[in-house]
Amino acid sequence: MAAGRTEAQDHPPENGFTPLEHPVPRLLPHIDGSVLPSLGGFGKHQKQLVVLTWIPALFIGFSQFSDYFLLAQPNGTCVQPLANHSNWTAATPPVTVTGGAPALQLKGNGTGEGYGDGSGMLCACKEWRLELQTGLSQNVVTKWNLVCDSAWKVHIAKFSLLVGSIFGYLVMGVMADWFGRHPVLILSVLFMLVFGLSVAFSVNVTMFSTLRFFEGFCLAGLALSLYVLRIELCLPAWRFSMTMVASFLMVGGQLLMPGVAALCRNWPDRDDWQVLQIVIISPFVLMLPYVWIFPESLRWLLATQHYRRSKAMMLRIAKKNQVDMTTEKGLKVCVSCFLPELEQELHKKPQRTCIVKMMSTRNLWKNIVVLCVNSLTGYGIHHCFARSMMDPEAQPTALCHADYYTMAGIAVATCLALCPAVGLMGRRGGLLTFMIITALASLLQLGLLNLIGKYSLLLRDSLNRRFSVAFSIIGMFSSHAVSTLSIFFCAEITPTVIRGGGLGLVLASAGFGMLTAPIMELHNQKGYFLHHVIFACCTLLCIICLLLLPEPRGQPLPESLADGESFTRQTLLHPGEQHLLLAKSDGDYSRVHDTPFDSLGEDFTAYNSL
Repeated sequence: MAAGRTEAQDHPPENGFTPLEHPVPRLLPHIDGSVLPSLGGFGKHQKQLVVLTWIPALFIGFSQFSDYFLLAQPNGTCVQPLANHSNWTAATPPVTVTGGAPALQLKGNGTGEGYGDGSGMLCACKEWRLELQTGLSQNVVTKWNLVCDSAWKVHIAKFSLLVGSIFGYLVMGVMADWFGRHPVLILSVLFMLVFGLSVAFSVNVTMFSTLRFFEGFCLAGLALSLYVLRIELCLPAWRFSMTMVASFLMVGGQLLMPGVAALCRNWPDRDDWQVLQIVIISPFVLMLPYVWIFPESLRWLLATQHYRRSKAMMLRIAKKNQVDMTTEKGLKVCVSCFLPELEQELHKKPQRTCIVKMMSTRNLWKNIVVLCVNSLTGYGIHHCFARSMMDPEAQPTALCHADYYTMAGIAVATCLALCPAVGLMGRRGGLLTFMIITALASLLQLGLLNLIGKYSLLLRDSLNRRFSVAFSIIGMFSSHAVSTLSIFFCAEITPTVIRGGGLGLVLASAGFGMLTAPIMELHNQKGYFLHHVIFACCTLLCIICLLLLPEPRGQPLPESLADGESFTRQTLLHPGEQHLLLAKSDGDYSRVHDTPFDSLGEDFTAYNSL
């Protein structure tokens, strides 16, 4: 051994590097492959934390669909018209949960001077008697008479929550990558309680809209941090199923909202809408103990080199999952195997990464942009299908929640269909399939209905209505699936160091898609056909771009930018088939090399002499 060492010193290797006889592979960067399995996998600790991320999903569903009740357009009767006109009545079509209804429209048999609303009708009335059909006896619109010349304030109030959510996704996503998931979660809960409860004590619509902006900002931070924590707690086999449970609970909040609104009706001391706002915000008080019981994401701590905090958390997780610290007990890697490696890394300083560094990559930023366009298209075209499904000539009846429950039922059916579809086709295959269905439903609705109206004048009205409803239901079903899968897809392919920022971009794009609904209503649906055509073209573009995405099913989550950059689309052929094809190609062309170069040169010289 001594002679061997002396010989090695006398003849040092080239470039000054000493070869290692048995290089030891690093275990810490492989969180899904080594760290989490050695800590018990998806054990008791992880399951309890995932359940804690499910509970707020129900409350988030309440807040996201509260506009349908707080800003619902009422039926109105003019008590004191400006001129000699009596019994002016007003009625509005049903309200969609994604945007609401247009301004109060008047119907009467007289003319008079007054204020013109967006539909060109006249609002010549001094005093209104407004009646709601959505469970409450009074809301923001009836409280401050936001009809006719003041109807635009309703749209501003609807914008405020969505615009606040868009800014919240962008800002809170960056903060989650820089400061951690846990601080963003706690700050979002605290300010959600402050601004959410303050909304109930608004004295005018301006204060209401301003506070709703900050409520949406905090709601976005809460939803994003919970989504990221849920993804990072799970092993590859559990990620999608745990996420879908949260989606079911959020849809459950949508289904329960009419009942909650009915319970808040005719409150003796306060207005109904104030009680409803307090009721849907108060449950977030249950999240205050998360300050102590919910830890920081271990995956984020390891990816950003917070090794001192990681060591203490690993020991706590191993103890809670009842993992033996000395023996493997059938596990792939024991805890004591990577603890020495962790001890050697304790001196390193934490390194944080901003989403801006994504621009220096070649593949990662393209994948995120494709998913942003998918999310924007899915939510944007969803409003087109929702509007086509509703009958514009329908009168308010006792079944005032029919459209609301129809949309909630479609959301439930989408969640139920996503589970087997993704299990069979994978993330990319499922997303591509639902995008194709969305494009077909949109193109058929735009083209086939016009064709029916051209060649079948007798059955035009009845057939158009039936086909429009059928295509709308199919389109809403598939577009909702596209939006849900795009968000989940982004969470899987974005590295841990920038997962909050990447997911924030896709969720903000979804917010822009939802924002098209109140924008169209502000203009009384002018340009609706062009709006639908543009999003239909976007679906065709998305179908092409989806082929460039990788398939993350069963793959470990990327941790660093290098991992995310190497996460590229797989070839159509399996590696074995590709090597076999290359081997056959080499055999076919082997005779070419047997031809002597000299003989070829002589033949070429003889040919030139001729």
